[in-house]
Amino acid sequence: MTNPTRQQMYQPIKFYAHGIPYLKDDKIRGRLIVIEGPDASGRSTQIELITSKLEADGHAVVNTGLKRSELVSEGILLAQQSHTMGKRTLSLFYAADFADQLENKIIPALEAGYVVLADRYIYTLMARAVIRGLGRRWCHNLFGFALVPHLVFYLDVDPAELVHRVFLKRSSLDYYESGADMGLSDDMYESFIIYQGLLAKEFYKMQKRYGLVIINGNRTIQEINMDLQKRIDSFLGSGSNGKLGL
Repeated sequence: MTNPTRQQMYQPIKFYAHGIPYLKDDKIRGRLIVIEGPDASGRSTQIELITSKLEADGHAVVNTGLKRSELVSEGILLAQQSHTMGKRTLSLFYAADFADQLENKIIPALEAGYVVLADRYIYTLMARAVIRGLGRRWCHNLFGFALVPHLVFYLDVDPAELVHRVFLKRSSLDYYESGADMGLSDDMYESFIIYQGLLAKEFYKMQKRYGLVIINGNRTIQEINMDLQKRIDSFLGSGSNGKLGL
């Protein structure tokens, strides 16, 4: 990793609400960049490409994402397989997974000067919860301990295109990513289309409040990557003008 430059100078941690009390006076010099988007939108591919480019440019990079906590990720997988966990309990489970990673992986990496690339963040968790009937205020308060990212991109992909991409990856639609638990339709394909449409609408509602940058995800991998990388390079090269949070 290159030596810290002006844009890597320490900055105060900024949380969405109450934060983590004992960390409120800590400072970071890394950058937190989030790639959001639905299942099969190409997030993971873009994370890999961006990671390779940033490392080639001399940045130290850490990747993170949902269900990667050593503390509770296995429990979430087991709960999802049984299809019996309530929506509020599942949201709390995911919040625990995120909190563990935030405290033990994301913030330490940012303090050390790493660029942290998150394959999804709290926005997916909130969108899923809201369209299942949990209140937006409840969701915002639940994740009030979350660190405000420096950049948040949302890969917006048409639901019909998502179906095509899903079947290129695997032979069936995911139970939860199709909203099957919500009783939207007896037909899994139709349920998937409806559910993904609801998710997209919720992300657009969050756009202004959370500073999401909408990216056209219907394009080729290369076109999307050029778009994302240009924006990221511009931000990381903006010196002390790069804002903490959006």
